[in-house]
Amino acid sequence: MPQRDDVPDWRDLPAWVTSLGLPPVATEAIERWWSPVLAGLRDDLGYLPEHGRPGEPPRPDTATDELVFEAVEELTPGPKWQARLRAMWPAYRAWYLKEGEAARPDAAACRDALTRHMPELLDTYDRLVELADGDELTARMLSLYRPPAFVVGCSQGAWTRGTPVLVRNYDYPASRLEGVITSTAWTGRRVIGMSDCLWGLLDGVNDAGLAVSLTFGGRREVGDGFGVPIVVRYVLETCETVAQARRALERIPIHAAQNLTLLDRSGTVLTAFVGPGRPPAFVAQPATTNHQDERDWPEYAQAVRSIERKQRVLALLADQTLDADDVIAGFLEPPLHSTNHAQGFGTIYTAAYFPVDGRAEYRWHGTPPWRHSFDAFEEGTRTITFDRSPPQAAPRPT
Repeated sequence: MPQRDDVPDWRDLPAWVTSLGLPPVATEAIERWWSPVLAGLRDDLGYLPEHGRPGEPPRPDTATDELVFEAVEELTPGPKWQARLRAMWPAYRAWYLKEGEAARPDAAACRDALTRHMPELLDTYDRLVELADGDELTARMLSLYRPPAFVVGCSQGAWTRGTPVLVRNYDYPASRLEGVITSTAWTGRRVIGMSDCLWGLLDGVNDAGLAVSLTFGGRREVGDGFGVPIVVRYVLETCETVAQARRALERIPIHAAQNLTLLDRSGTVLTAFVGPGRPPAFVAQPATTNHQDERDWPEYAQAVRSIERKQRVLALLADQTLDADDVIAGFLEPPLHSTNHAQGFGTIYTAAYFPVDGRAEYRWHGTPPWRHSFDAFEEGTRTITFDRSPPQAAPRPT
């Protein structure tokens, strides 16, 4: 039998098991078990669109994905953001309309929702719409109010012994990540984070000493509310502490199940379980993966090893022999780090946010950490290659 670290990830499990030469009844049973989980994840919830970059040619169909991460500083929305919009808009437009235009709220409803729930973002929103030449459909999509459902896979944990650090892995198809690390001051507050949905964030830190990251919450339900990336942006633009962020999350509707881990410079940590169909729940736990309650979607939680990954994060954080750098390094190892890019759920980046220092760093195997701070943010690029080759099949017994 292979060692634990050599066992292929769950998305390849049926092919891997089939390659062992098991009796047909066994392989058929495996397919019956896993196929509904995969179908439910990809078809019911879906992915964000594949992205292009300004001046970037179409990606060739190869066994590798090459993603150019870009660090961009633009303190107020301007030509850099506009260039990204023009490059990425065709993909975002197709994604936004994939269920038909009637499925999405009209422009008045979108603006009204922002006005009621996140009015502090209105000036920035209006500026972005202006940079989009006032296009109504773009304005509707940028509101991220009742967008199409989408899923992300992640692990995250908060280190609170000594200088606090929020660490996260982001697992997703590489071609569907914007890959833009932004430094902004759109509302006057400095924010560094990983961009998503053109002006939302997957994770980040602000100059008041608050860090936030998100994971999918492992429930199928989709309802009224906002796509979570814009809520992460809002929290970092308007909140200074975990307590303030909690109050914001208590009142803002979020359209799909999401988990957010919050950490501030005092070391206060909180995980928020939000989404439609139930009140938000807040727990003082330092780690979360891709479930809120194991009973919500047990097949999914088991398939993505959500419970196992959460236990591993908690074990890292509790190990008294480790320091913060050891914990960050642990996120680059199995079972937290996934190489399953063939099925679109490999780890694309590991991020660590230091709210006391106002610092962020991004890590990949085989390359030095990429560090940024509010005092020293260097624009540039890092090209990372992800292998999409399927795992080698084991020889059949003779």
